[in-house]
Amino acid sequence: MRSEPLHRGAVAAATPPLHVAIIMDGNRRWARSRGMPPTYGHRRGAEAVRRAVEACAKEGVRYLTLFAFSSENWGRPANEVGDLMDLLRVYFRRELAELCRNGVRLRVIGDRIGLPADIRSLIEETEAVSRDNQRVIVVMALNYGSRREITDAARRLAVEAQAGRLDPARIDENLFAQHLSTAGIPDPDLLIRTSGEQRISNFLLWQLAYTELVFVPFSWPDFSEEHLRDALREYHRRERRYGASAG
Repeated sequence: MRSEPLHRGAVAAATPPLHVAIIMDGNRRWARSRGMPPTYGHRRGAEAVRRAVEACAKEGVRYLTLFAFSSENWGRPANEVGDLMDLLRVYFRRELAELCRNGVRLRVIGDRIGLPADIRSLIEETEAVSRDNQRVIVVMALNYGSRREITDAARRLAVEAQAGRLDPARIDENLFAQHLSTAGIPDPDLLIRTSGEQRISNFLLWQLAYTELVFVPFSWPDFSEEHLRDALREYHRRERRYGASAG
């Protein structure tokens, strides 16, 4: 796991990762370092999302999962949370709408019930409109926490077993994964976290079991197409063994 700037050079002539996940960290610190309120950083971070989606499309990445709002983020100051919800409204109506017109499909994971009703409607509308798009599938984690996701999956399986509809002996990793919010989505091959922090922060704990992790020192609003290429170069330099020995 590294936090230093990545080596620059040509991207290896190899198959791109199928699925890249990003913890978009550092918006508030980026804004504070410029004497601006957190909302300024979040707005510039939303611009970086577009760059990331376009870069993934160019590099042949099929799935891009973005940690946009965690279930713990409700603990932030009320005015900041309100500004974030307003930004989501604008983003769904403008940025995501345009991305979807350009072949991007949206899928949202997380607890939608906890989100404002109008945002839930925007999510449902955008998912429906973009359902057949295949250029890049953007999975947005909103009001998401991985421990809760895993707990909910275990509870659903327990209910099925208690009702006699499921033999507990049938529960294996594949069946469990089908009860997660990411069912049908391949596990990430690469996770990128910006801002220099080296934590997973309750994000895709089950799905990241064999994911390559890349930590970069700059904040999310500065993320560029070249930064994605740098992370892909690092990914291609690594040998993925999935627990097997080398050689």
